[in-house]
Amino acid sequence: MSALSNVNTRGDGAASPGGGFASISTPELKSLQTGESVRYALNPEKSWHVLRATYGRAKQVYDYITQDGVDSDAYIAMHYVKKRKNGKTRRIKKPLIPGILFVYCTDSIIETYVKDTPAIHFVRYYYNHLIHYPDGTNPPLKVTYPQMMNFIKATSIDDDNIQVIDERFVKYQSGDLVKIVEGKFAGVVGRVARAAGQQRVIINLDGVALIATAYIPTAFIEKIDN
Repeated sequence: MSALSNVNTRGDGAASPGGGFASISTPELKSLQTGESVRYALNPEKSWHVLRATYGRAKQVYDYITQDGVDSDAYIAMHYVKKRKNGKTRRIKKPLIPGILFVYCTDSIIETYVKDTPAIHFVRYYYNHLIHYPDGTNPPLKVTYPQMMNFIKATSIDDDNIQVIDERFVKYQSGDLVKIVEGKFAGVVGRVARAAGQQRVIINLDGVALIATAYIPTAFIEKIDN
């Protein structure tokens, strides 16, 4: 499901800051490709929480969380877009899902960030609209560890064709779950679909968005069990 209704889409800045936004460095990307993440090691006491920062301030929250010395970490998915100015084309790094960041920490730490941290008072929970409490409210959204690792793996790749896709424009070729076994997206898991005029693999980050890889040849994918 694509659930971007409570995402602030007013932008997260134009040109990328020097290195500060690159949540995955080269060694970390290599570890993700082998199925292990040094930075985001599995910890049963932690969860991947989804937060929303108003007025393009996700980078400010990211900087605070990754530098505050608390046992937590954060990720902002980035992608490149091409901008033409004064006759020259530049690749500009921008957030893939504006206003959204993912924080890996305990429930108590995330509550402190949201409710009791003046430096980032503008950050809010991103709510799970697939679950409804009896009083009509929704709980804060969490992303499972496997889903998040798959998402990080896919969005850490330098490719201009990675994009958030509206589910109305996705035509699944089958219900099969597949794994990409060759090319730069090797290791990414998703479902094969026709999107933006090409065969791609769609990563479903439940309750947040659908992410489409670049074009993937049929020879590069293998069916796996659901």
